[in-house]
Amino acid sequence: MKRITVAKGDGIGPEIMDATLEIILAAGAQIEIDEIEVGEKVYLAGNTSGIAAESWETIRKNKIFLKAPITTPQGGGYKSLNVTTRKFLGLYSNVRPCMSLHPFVSTKHPVMDIVIVRENEEDLYAGIEHQQTDEVVQCLKLISRPGCEKIVRYAFEYAKQQNRKKVTCFTKDNIMKQTDGLFHQVFDEIAKEYPEIENEHWIIDIGAAKMADTPEAFDVIVMPNLYGDVLSDIAAQITGSVGLAGSANIGEECSMFEAIHGSAPRRAGQNVANPSGLLQGAIMMLNHIGQTNIAEKVQNAWLKTLEDGIHTYDIYKEGTSKQKVGTKEFAQAVISNLGQKPNILKPVSYANNSELILPKYQRKPAANKKLVGVDLFVHWNQFDPNVLAEKVKKLEDNGVKLNMITNRGIKVWPEGFKETFCTDHWRCRFKAEAGQDFFKSNIIKLLNQALNEEIDVIKTENLYEFDGKSAYSLGQGQ
Repeated sequence: MKRITVAKGDGIGPEIMDATLEIILAAGAQIEIDEIEVGEKVYLAGNTSGIAAESWETIRKNKIFLKAPITTPQGGGYKSLNVTTRKFLGLYSNVRPCMSLHPFVSTKHPVMDIVIVRENEEDLYAGIEHQQTDEVVQCLKLISRPGCEKIVRYAFEYAKQQNRKKVTCFTKDNIMKQTDGLFHQVFDEIAKEYPEIENEHWIIDIGAAKMADTPEAFDVIVMPNLYGDVLSDIAAQITGSVGLAGSANIGEECSMFEAIHGSAPRRAGQNVANPSGLLQGAIMMLNHIGQTNIAEKVQNAWLKTLEDGIHTYDIYKEGTSKQKVGTKEFAQAVISNLGQKPNILKPVSYANNSELILPKYQRKPAANKKLVGVDLFVHWNQFDPNVLAEKVKKLEDNGVKLNMITNRGIKVWPEGFKETFCTDHWRCRFKAEAGQDFFKSNIIKLLNQALNEEIDVIKTENLYEFDGKSAYSLGQGQ
């Protein structure tokens, strides 16, 4: 018996949660329920996070959180409960199955059945941004080895449990060789531990095009945060059934399961809402806690119900559907189909009845780290890189030499092109001459000399080698 936390949410939330719980309990789910209040009422009571401290304690104690959609009031500094929950509880993995239900739900891709596994905590979503000059702002893309290892391992473990055959990695490591390069590298390392599962890597742009055109070529796709955010919505949309999709947010300690649609307050209290999205989230929850036999029974009954043409208003279609039903009636139809399998839609068969057990991240031994130079970022609102080079070369001292200047990543000195458009944001790279060491004291000297020369240094980035391997990007064109 597993104790879980349930929040019925706002709008249609209470209705679809009641229907979902009725179905999974009828199927034999071994759960006990603690209900908490989150969402609009909590917000309007003065709590800007939408959740009370005692509710946090219940979630943290039970570890498993099944949440209906909520309404976040407009204005007033109210924070997204989903974002807050993901960050506070370390829910590093967002899992979004996207399956076509042809011919019962219209789609151009009738055999699509993929799962997007999206890293949920880092990448550009760290939200670290700065304006550095009049013309240039930056956003830091942070990719960590622990973040990569956890999300990639989850993708393979999920594929193993769900009896899926292939895991694909999407990155842009032909351009971002350090950040996306690390993600790809970790994917290749972990893939070797799962020889029974096929693995492959695609560059994100052509991979996304392939997914939109031929989604049946993919099975499980794992990717960093931003790409996953975009492609999971695209994948859900092209199945033709956004309102029927659920998602999971998985952490080392806690996990949250939900529908991907909103609270639809205009439909509340009318017994018309489709509970399928939240039901899909609950099925993912049952899989996660090891009750895969119950998850399989519910999923097949749900597919049989859709196949029988018993549809709520949102997917009802003359000629295809046979009966338009409300929320409660749909739930009863699924319950009556428990133990049955669909004939046209593909029935599911989960591999085993074991809980997903993910090992905690094991830190690697520290590498030999050596400082070899520094990038000084300079705000300079003249636009001839050769003039800037003469100015910046005045900072050279004791074997530390100006190595390169870039503008927006493109090498503009030495041997730059006059056609290259430049902004007022310049990267000036200093390195020690061959055979000499570079020290942090050299950076201090460079900065002091820059003050003397009235050069506006707005940022520095140290250049390192790890175990003798360069760990910084070259200039484009270098």
